Amino acid sequence: MFTKQGPTVRELAVQALSSTERGYDLLAPKFDETPYRTPDRVLDAVTRAVRELGPFDTGLDVCCGTGAGVGVLRQLCRERAVGVDFSAGMLAEARGAFPSGSEGPAVHWVRADARSLPFAPAFDLALSFGAFGHFLPAERFGLFAEVYGSLRPGGQFVFPLGAPPPVGSRAYWSLFGFDAAMRVRNALWRPRFVMYYRTFRLGDVLEDLTQAGFVVRLLPLTELGLRPDGSPRARLVVATREGQDVSGGS
Repeated sequence: MFTKQGPTVRELAVQALSSTERGYDLLAPKFDETPYRTPDRVLDAVTRAVRELGPFDTGLDVCCGTGAGVGVLRQLCRERAVGVDFSAGMLAEARGAFPSGSEGPAVHWVRADARSLPFAPAFDLALSFGAFGHFLPAERFGLFAEVYGSLRPGGQFVFPLGAPPPVGSRAYWSLFGFDAAMRVRNALWRPRFVMYYRTFRLGDVLEDLTQAGFVVRLLPLTELGLRPDGSPRARLVVATREGQDVSGGS
């Protein structure tokens, strides 16, 4: 993170004391040089798994950031890929990464809050990478309902979800410490910067997806590795808006 290309400690401190939106505006030019950007191996594993669920004409990247998920959609969708984010800075970086006139499906960018998506049921596929920690648990059902309303009948909402680290492991205490520090920061400082690692638990997520109207299944992403007990380190959540698309889409 602290290379010449990545943000400095001072830049990260300024970001952390800003609002979530302003913080990402500031981080955007160097975001792809940080560990926060979803690794290519995760993007590739999801691409291969979702390709088997298609075909798809139109796709939506929810909380697209600098556009890594749009890159996945361009490999999966035949007609159009849309990225939506509330950070103008992140969208500016994404536009630069996918200039108009590039080969493949058309790409569009929309600035909007994912808690209030401005779309009719127009998409065959929605996905998201690394964004759910920016939503409080009470906001999660509303977020899922917004995605549901943006999908055509038969459309699918997919995202990878890693297994929690073993209790007592270094990773466990690292995430526990980060979340505790963020809670203290948000209790003492305004505006809040919402980013938590331990609030997106599988059981709660499945319940909220179901309450939003989705039918949900889990697919193992075995190429991302196995835990000592043989279970996958990551799964693909596949949430489907049931019904048939009478317009003839996917």
